[in-house]
Amino acid sequence: MQTFHIVPVEDQALQAALVQQINQKTKPLGALGRLETLALQLGLIQQTVHPELRQPTMLVFAGDHGIVAEGVSPYPQAVTAQMVLNFLNGGAAINVFARQHGFDLHVVDSGVNAVFPAHSKLIDAKVGMGTASFLHQPAMTPEQCGQAIYRGAQIARDTISQGCNVLALGEMGIGNTSSASCLMSVLCGLPMHQCVGRGTGVSDKGLQHKLAVLTSALQTHHVSADDPLQALTVFGGFEVAMMVGALLAAAEARVTLLIDGFIATSALLVAAKLYPQVIDYCVFAHCSDESGHGIMLAHLKAQPLLHLSLRLGEGTGAVLAYPLLQSAVAFLTEMASFESAGVSEQVQ
Repeated sequence: MQTFHIVPVEDQALQAALVQQINQKTKPLGALGRLETLALQLGLIQQTVHPELRQPTMLVFAGDHGIVAEGVSPYPQAVTAQMVLNFLNGGAAINVFARQHGFDLHVVDSGVNAVFPAHSKLIDAKVGMGTASFLHQPAMTPEQCGQAIYRGAQIARDTISQGCNVLALGEMGIGNTSSASCLMSVLCGLPMHQCVGRGTGVSDKGLQHKLAVLTSALQTHHVSADDPLQALTVFGGFEVAMMVGALLAAAEARVTLLIDGFIATSALLVAAKLYPQVIDYCVFAHCSDESGHGIMLAHLKAQPLLHLSLRLGEGTGAVLAYPLLQSAVAFLTEMASFESAGVSEQVQ
């Protein structure tokens, strides 16, 4: 795998300057709560007391999963390709929210089991026609995993080179909650029953079957928590691996990362095991209703901005949280200080 140079955002002098600037605004100390910590983080990421948000972009990575053949999803694999076409036609939830909040949106074919016609919003980065069923064998080869990480990183770099400094990652792939559950179990050291959820809506009976399949897969492969690349190779999807590469390349470029739900956070679990500093660049948009997501966020010591009971994926939660970043930057850069407004400060 290629290497990345990701530096921590720590800068004591800059942090002191940002805190001073935040505290001098015409408000009681700490009165803007999480917006204040968000403004501080954005300033540290961008290395300035005057951060700005430029060309927010959503990359939706799509890939198919061989584990679907084991009956872990109520939807057929063909839905992945159908939804990619829906994204390209502008009809999905993520399209609606991206338009609303001014996001550029591109769909990345990471490994869908279909061939798509050329489209201005489609990036063809296909590694294969879907992964293998990890119940029986690793989902991908080490070479495929490395290739997916490399392509994801390059797509992120290309996006950033066009002026983007806020990157959100979404995904589409029937079966990918099974992949994410296994990655979570291995990398967080948790029993599978704490990691598996209903995904796109399996029944009680379906959930028990899914749990049995994934537990069996874990027992077959014996992957160590100390080997995140092996975990990704065995249990990941092509879209998850590409998100790992995109996360690392964006952090290397000091770009703010808007982290979506269960699948996107599973990619971050891998990325953070490889390069813990990537967390400094992450804004956790929301806690989804997929049962393992809250536990996953707690493992990362992450505080999500929103709790909206979402469980759609596609990057929807990430885009919905974006106005909070805008508000954090706006108050930091536009709000009057006590001195400039002629307002008396607190006396004790």
